[in-house]
Amino acid sequence: MTIENLGFETINLGHGSGGELTRNLLDKIIFKTFSNPFLDKKDDGAIVNFNGEIAISTDSFVITPIFFKGGNIGSLAVHGTVNDVAMCGAIPKYLSLAFIIEEGLKVSDFIKIVKDIKKAADESGVLIITGDTKVVERGKGDQIFINTTGFGEMHPKANISVDNIKEGDKILVNGNIAQHGMAIMSDREGLEFESTIESDSTNLNHLTKELLDAFGAKIKMFRDPTRGGLGTVLHEIANDINKGVAIKEADIPLQKQVAAACEMLGLDPMYVANEGVFIVVVDPSIETEVLTLMQKHDKGENATCIGLFTQEHPNKVVMESLIGGKRIVSPLVGEQLPRIC
Repeated sequence: MTIENLGFETINLGHGSGGELTRNLLDKIIFKTFSNPFLDKKDDGAIVNFNGEIAISTDSFVITPIFFKGGNIGSLAVHGTVNDVAMCGAIPKYLSLAFIIEEGLKVSDFIKIVKDIKKAADESGVLIITGDTKVVERGKGDQIFINTTGFGEMHPKANISVDNIKEGDKILVNGNIAQHGMAIMSDREGLEFESTIESDSTNLNHLTKELLDAFGAKIKMFRDPTRGGLGTVLHEIANDINKGVAIKEADIPLQKQVAAACEMLGLDPMYVANEGVFIVVVDPSIETEVLTLMQKHDKGENATCIGLFTQEHPNKVVMESLIGGKRIVSPLVGEQLPRIC
């Protein structure tokens, strides 16, 4: 696939008109990249077979910049929706894919995004089976927006629900927090650090499936702390079940350069967005086994237990600081980092 063979270097309004230019864009880039028996029919939708319950999740991605260290808006769109389906206790199978492209986007940039969507989908084990493409006038968008909807089969052993959480249940995370948000901010602000901070954007569905295969209903809950960060998500769970959350700052995995970047910008890493981190709530009897499995997986090498649920201080998240004091972790108010995903 080369720009010379396409005959155009930028997207223009005609590519969203539904005519020959639209067909050219779809045939030469989108259908060619994602070719599979469902999409090749070029229908308005797709018919698929599922046995039993399915999980569905949809999300729109409006990030700026659209290219960042560790990924771009395309791979992020796949990872974000695949992970949302996986957090339900499901096995992602299919994605729909819709583009809103601003007139003037370089075709070379669009091709890179499409190729990275394909790579992320292949690594996640999902097929792009239907979608849509629209083009808006210059100044009416921000290069490109993407919407993805994910469909997955419920894992037969899954019983994921906040209602399952009991006092004493342990809270585990699979890896370092705040990397995605700080990677975006460093690119956006042109900041340089001693070592490059890369987004943690990745697919988590293979690891969640392994956990469900091994432990079934003893896995009480999955949740990915994307926008709002770890602090906000823990507060939401505490409110949902009228229990307290007790965590230790020393146990929260955080890269030194990410911590330094947060300090430089006056940001609390507990509220910075993540795209490759998820929370696992487990019965305390299997904490060690779950951590061992996670730490053997490339998406869980830095997995650790950060705290537990308690009947003390209901509806509040209380964190023991590095120096031994305690503070309440409130939910994020407003938008700490705009256009982060």
